Amino acid sequence: MLPEPIERIQNIRTEQRVCEVAWFDDLCGGDTEFLGQLDPNRRSNYDHCKNILLTADRLGYKNILLPTSYVVGQEVLTYAGAAGAQTQQINLLAAIRTGEIHPPMLARHIATLDHILKGRLTINIINSDLPGTKEDHEMRYKRCEEVIEILKQGWTQDRVVFDGEIYKGINLPAAPVKPYQQNGGPLLYFGGISPGSKEVCAKYCDVFLMWPEPEHSIYATMQDLAERADKHGRKLDFGFRAHVIVRKTEEEARAWAKRMMSKFDLEQAEALKHRTQDSKSAGVLRQDEFRKQADADDFIEPYLWGGIGRARSGCGAAIVGNPEQVIEKLNRYMDMGIRAFILSGYPLIEECEHFGELVLPHLPNARLSELQGRTPKEEPVTPLTTGELRYA
Repeated sequence: MLPEPIERIQNIRTEQRVCEVAWFDDLCGGDTEFLGQLDPNRRSNYDHCKNILLTADRLGYKNILLPTSYVVGQEVLTYAGAAGAQTQQINLLAAIRTGEIHPPMLARHIATLDHILKGRLTINIINSDLPGTKEDHEMRYKRCEEVIEILKQGWTQDRVVFDGEIYKGINLPAAPVKPYQQNGGPLLYFGGISPGSKEVCAKYCDVFLMWPEPEHSIYATMQDLAERADKHGRKLDFGFRAHVIVRKTEEEARAWAKRMMSKFDLEQAEALKHRTQDSKSAGVLRQDEFRKQADADDFIEPYLWGGIGRARSGCGAAIVGNPEQVIEKLNRYMDMGIRAFILSGYPLIEECEHFGELVLPHLPNARLSELQGRTPKEEPVTPLTTGELRYA
């Protein structure tokens, strides 16, 4: 039985009781029928990733996360440009690791992609070590801030003029990097529980993303971020990244969770879990700690199963149950003030279809970029649409 619901966070950006329901694409590999096992039939190649994307687009999901990591799979911006052009209505949430691309050119990548998608681009800002390096935390936070400031100048000013600690002496016209979206450019989603990460999000970003934890812990994190944002005169929305297993009955859902673990090999699972840049992040370690408090079946709290964290890095728990139970759990999160869900399940296409049939039609599914006036209803005037032609 679920405990008494927790009251809503008051100072959130989107007051309407809605949720942006997103799915997850397999750009970094790991799609499988059995946790801890590599699946040769579900490789992270272009065709498989495209099929996941088009399934979510067809079923009415409003966004889809395109993750990034230095692993075998698809690079985010290249893939988004190729596959995104084939979509009809879904937003793309492209993960960008700050520091990988010189900021003015990153802004140009984003502007091009945003025009291809006609304003259906959102950005997941990643503040992590660049692949192959071990970097100072404070330097990473500073670099992340400077990249975001340069992007926002390009989206809101006539010129990009920036002289920081890391990026120095930038003075460029902003016309080459103007996006399709208006009123501030693409929304910035951000996750990370270290104090430095929280400050970056509170100061610059739009949606703070959280991984699965007990409800009281999620609420405390939301309060912390809302108070930090308030000190900067801002409000945030909150997002929740989780896996999901939904079947017509609770017994079927729990049976699928057990089936997924039926070929679990600890040594191979550990190797898979630690191949990515975030495997030792504060968020992953925190989920590992909560899983130690789970029951014998790995349930952290009612309907929240932590077994997935034994075999993968990043998000490590799933909402498990019948449609009514899953909807009840998601409603509790919405009542707390969460306005975006980024979901996934194994295998990705099949679980996308289960959720899309059994749960998605019963949620107040909306697109945050539209609610906040970023994605225009009609074609805007930009240098790449009908604006004044310039060579610079």
